[in-house]
Amino acid sequence: MHEFLTSRRAKISPERAGIPDTGRRRVPGLRRGEVAALAGVSVEYYAKLERGSLAGVSAGVLEAIARALQLDDAERAHLLRLAQEANGSNALLRPSRRARQRTVRPSLQWSLDAITTPAIVVNNRSDLLAANLLGRAMHSDFYTDPTAPPNFARFTFLDSAARRFYPDWDLFADMTVANLRTAAGIDPHDKGLHDLVGELSTRSDDFRRRWGAHNVRIHGTGVKHFHHHIVGDLALAYESMELRAEPDLTMTIYAAEPDSSTAHALTLLASWAASASNTRLSASDR
Repeated sequence: MHEFLTSRRAKISPERAGIPDTGRRRVPGLRRGEVAALAGVSVEYYAKLERGSLAGVSAGVLEAIARALQLDDAERAHLLRLAQEANGSNALLRPSRRARQRTVRPSLQWSLDAITTPAIVVNNRSDLLAANLLGRAMHSDFYTDPTAPPNFARFTFLDSAARRFYPDWDLFADMTVANLRTAAGIDPHDKGLHDLVGELSTRSDDFRRRWGAHNVRIHGTGVKHFHHHIVGDLALAYESMELRAEPDLTMTIYAAEPDSSTAHALTLLASWAASASNTRLSASDR
């Protein structure tokens, strides 16, 4: 909680908050007293909250702090989860401690296979657990280890191919870490996620710096740009949705604007994927 609130406080200038900028500031952003005044609480109470003493804090106070810090929807939800975790009320909302699966239900794979554009299923740790033929072809660079599912965070920060696959690598790196930070707020006791963060923090300065920023995000819809090693540039709209039967899994479906260069590239990608699949099948029959 302390790191999250101080990082949000540092992002808000007095001018943006609509208050006078008086006196020299030792650190960027607002002072604790200024946030307290904007939220309508005492400096002592806000300082206690920022230290993580959240027992009994009301939803109204959290909302006032969210307004003072100008939090977006993802940041508000993250603040609420941190508060619930601190006072113990988040226990019933955490994902069950069942063993994390590395494969998906057959019916979910059938559903993926019925989709005619790239589609993938990812868990909260950014493991790519399943894909249809086009989804696997689109992410073919990811499949380097036959013993474990690909992981978006490992690929982004540890694989040199990511700099080509993501033309705007910095944006994707920011989003990847923000997704993991959001997942950590949802389930702070996920050992696998802790291990992943520890590994990446050790092996990547780029990851460690971004993790320390405490940014979070809601992964929903938009347009992403990729550069595939076979078909070139792709501009794909995407829709991401949580699966009700598996709350820690997210399905993302990509689509191209009709009759666009990306649509034609996907047709080429489908042909390449089918050819590669047939080659693998032929080899397995020998």
